[in-house]
Amino acid sequence: MRITKQVLAYRWAVSSVLAALVYAVLAWSDMRLKSLSGFGTADLQGFATADQYRQAFLVWPSRYAMRAGFGWGLDYLLMLLYGCAFFYAGILAREAFALRPGLPRRLLTMLAAVPIAGALLDGVENALQLSMFLSAPTDRIAAIALSVSNAKWVAIYVGAVLWLGALLARQQERLQHRLRRANGA
Repeated sequence: MRITKQVLAYRWAVSSVLAALVYAVLAWSDMRLKSLSGFGTADLQGFATADQYRQAFLVWPSRYAMRAGFGWGLDYLLMLLYGCAFFYAGILAREAFALRPGLPRRLLTMLAAVPIAGALLDGVENALQLSMFLSAPTDRIAAIALSVSNAKWVAIYVGAVLWLGALLARQQERLQHRLRRANGA
């Protein structure tokens, strides 16, 4: 199935806006959790030991487990949205900057898949954190979660660069459209 560039750009814009809105709600909720308990779910991304997880988890079950669970759950929606937004951005960048078959086009196609892998890694990271919350945290699982988190962030940075590339491509396309209209008028 083929989709037009306009549909692709629309999907990119919608998924980007929705991802930004969900991220804003998630960030607000996590800041509130951190202000109440001293730890937010975002803090877990930098934890490397079981003791760090235990410190956060000691506070949450008594009063803030629902807030932490809401953050983890909402993060799964965010993963879907940013994965789609960054993937669509990669395809838009590819279509703008690598028109002919060749190495640059293949590289941009592969790079477009990196944010999807990042979203999957984000899901694995959340699952590892939740498993440590529900059972006893271990240093081994904490180290794995940290490694997964670091890989996820690399994928998100790749997605952000692709997003900027898509934004640049859309701006370039609009400028060319205006020039054509001005020359044709």
